[in-house]
Amino acid sequence: MGTVTKALSLLTFFNQTRTEIGLSDLTRLSGLNKATAYRLMSELQEAGFVEQAGPERAYRLGPEVLRLAALREVAVPILSVSRQMLDRLSAATGETTHVSLAKDEVLNTIAHAYSPRHATKVMMEDAEVVTYHGTASGLAVLAFADPAFVDRVLARPLVAHTADTLTDPKAIRTQLAAIRAEGIAESIGGFEADVHSHAAPIFGPDGRPLGAIAVAAPVTRMTAQARALIRAELRRAALDLTQGIGGLCPADYPRQVAA
Repeated sequence: MGTVTKALSLLTFFNQTRTEIGLSDLTRLSGLNKATAYRLMSELQEAGFVEQAGPERAYRLGPEVLRLAALREVAVPILSVSRQMLDRLSAATGETTHVSLAKDEVLNTIAHAYSPRHATKVMMEDAEVVTYHGTASGLAVLAFADPAFVDRVLARPLVAHTADTLTDPKAIRTQLAAIRAEGIAESIGGFEADVHSHAAPIFGPDGRPLGAIAVAAPVTRMTAQARALIRAELRRAALDLTQGIGGLCPADYPRQVAA
């Protein structure tokens, strides 16, 4: 791993619940020695990617991150388009919806929406980090990703988030084949117990998956009728989102959802 990659990898430890991180915690999280972590964070601070705040001088994301995010949104307005699509999808299904983008070894949730239809709902956080093997979103991406990328993901140790998380690479590959045939991934309790999720990939201009759009519901509410509705609405939303960001579905991508 190069110096630039090591430095930027430290930014991935910031999330919705960890907005400020001290040097000792960064050292623990990254596995780097304290001197190396300090040197890399100093370089990021000089470039504006992080800044220090408070009496503890903990690090937080800096203004350069906001500038680059704004430029990215101007070039590819995936966040604004996603939010519109999520609101529509939540209204149609009555459930929590979210969009995640693929980033190296994990998926990052960039936006979510709730439906007011039910008091009990699956709760989400923007910037939440999820795994490929443990979620419907991750499986939807893997099903249409380059084989070499799938091999790398499945060669790593696969964490069991719950008792129902699938961690056997051979079984996961069998599941990916079914997802490619249907265009929809499904996970029951794979990342969070008692949550039934469906997801469909969203594609970039090169026809490769950028991430996924998903619907998450309590297991107790997933009737056959609800499942059919979610799969139909999710398929429509995924195709519309891909088109809205200037993406293209692969020629063999299934346009109809199996019941």
